[in-house]
Amino acid sequence: MKNGTKYFMGVLAILFFAGYFMLNTKGSEPNNNQNYIPPEGEVQKVVLSMKNYNYYPNTITVKAGNPVSISVDKSVYGCFRSFTIRDFGISKYLRTPEDTVEFTPTKPGTYTFACSMGMGTGTLIVK
Repeated sequence: MKNGTKYFMGVLAILFFAGYFMLNTKGSEPNNNQNYIPPEGEVQKVVLSMKNYNYYPNTITVKAGNPVSISVDKSVYGCFRSFTIRDFGISKYLRTPEDTVEFTPTKPGTYTFACSMGMGTGTLIVK
């Protein structure tokens, strides 16, 4: 192959993969997006990870009146699996990624969530 043909094929391959990535990610449901507010009544699912010895994301925005389901993935360990939101009376040990904390926030405001020891913290914003 000539150099011009190799260059053209390389550019074509890059464009193909870029287009494939954009088409397959566009329109997908947001995951852990702190600004995503679902339609009325839809369960707001949040999966927390652990990054730099804290919850990630450590700011979550949800809609008042819609049910919320929070779980932790397998990267979360130790006391971070003991998830609490004191203002809602929530304290639960999330042993596996299938375990969830479920609640329906009714009052807009800013609330703190944390592990049982207060080492990992985050903010729950209810709009």
